[in-house]
Amino acid sequence: MHIVALICTAVLGLLLFGLGLAVSVCRFSDRRSMGYVDDPANRLHKLVRAHANTTEFAPFLAVLILYLGAHAPSAVVLGLMVAATVSRVLLVIGLVAWPTLARPNPARFVGALGTYVFGAALCIALLL
Repeated sequence: MHIVALICTAVLGLLLFGLGLAVSVCRFSDRRSMGYVDDPANRLHKLVRAHANTTEFAPFLAVLILYLGAHAPSAVVLGLMVAATVSRVLLVIGLVAWPTLARPNPARFVGALGTYVFGAALCIALLL
């Protein structure tokens, strides 16, 4: 298994479980057992959206990365793994660090676009 694949998978896992923990801590501090305020500037709202979005994409990216990483990946494929992982981190930053989800921001846009482009490229690499 290539070390880059392991690191990228670990980062995706840390994003997923770290955001899950952050949601739980925020719920505890807000004394809220479920749901969230429908306010795109609310901290819990942003964390729940970031966790949900990460849950939608990170597992499949991890599967792709691990499979390709176990089969002598080329430098291009390794670059795609890193780019997809960085895109996920950027998206989380764009969802959590900006004041509100009501308006687009550059980190969120680049993170989302990168997830689609690099994720699709990893799928194509799987076929080649």
